Amino acid sequence: MSRPTRTVWAGGGVLWKPSKSAGVKVALVHRRRYDDWSLPKGKAERGEILPVTAARELVEETGYEVRLGHRLRTVGYRLASGVPKRVSYWAVEAVGGGFHANRECDDLKWLPVADAIDAVSYDADRDVLHTFASRPVRELHTLIVLRHASAGSRRDFTGDDRLRPLDTCGVAQAAAIRELLPLFGAHRLHAADRTRCVDTLAPLAESLRTEVKLEPALSEESFEAAPDEAYRRIRRLASKTGSVHAVCSQGGVIAPLLHRWAEADGVELPEADNRKGSVWVLTTRDGDLVAADHIPSPLAD
Repeated sequence: MSRPTRTVWAGGGVLWKPSKSAGVKVALVHRRRYDDWSLPKGKAERGEILPVTAARELVEETGYEVRLGHRLRTVGYRLASGVPKRVSYWAVEAVGGGFHANRECDDLKWLPVADAIDAVSYDADRDVLHTFASRPVRELHTLIVLRHASAGSRRDFTGDDRLRPLDTCGVAQAAAIRELLPLFGAHRLHAADRTRCVDTLAPLAESLRTEVKLEPALSEESFEAAPDEAYRRIRRLASKTGSVHAVCSQGGVIAPLLHRWAEADGVELPEADNRKGSVWVLTTRDGDLVAADHIPSPLAD
């Protein structure tokens, strides 16, 4: 009997930068080992979730500082050994740095998207580039909405539930969130006025040397009493494009709020159970929702 084959998971991206002549240009890397031109990507390391893998691999292979945007697609194929491989790709903006030859890649070239589609060596990469070209990436913005990290259960906490703190798992999730959200450029932090929501973002706030702004309208009690106010608030935050905002709220708020928003703007949300510590990466254009991606946990399985 043959042994079950374990899928190889990887992350990558379409690295882009603004261009006066072409709107945007995207980067292809040349791999000495294969003598090919491809999108930068690489296998997930132990303990990584795929957005972290994608960001790490792009930095390692291109030398650029990066900011993740919307997830593009996941492609699957079999390696020469027959092992299945799946690669998830993101739109990734170059925000600093520059290329230097490395162990994996000995050259990099910036091309208009149409030229990159012609130049890339693999159909799978070509499909990813077509997906990238389907949205005006320079007009898109990111808003992050996350459920607070694990904080035990309401029935087991004897004090004021508004003050219920994170448990041991929640502390680990908050530490992972501190590393994850900056990959998407998160800089302005907001939380419902519950200790567990604020504490979920506290490690990141400390790293950024900023404060967590309280959002009373985004607690479950306030949402139940005035859902329209919460809806207006989240859309107002989406319209603030000067910085990437991250908003931490509760399970009873996030699911109905996002479903209302998605229905209003004609976006189909991916299936998600909205577990504690899970993250929504929302892509907006002029304050309207255009895409949504769900990260089930900031921690690897």
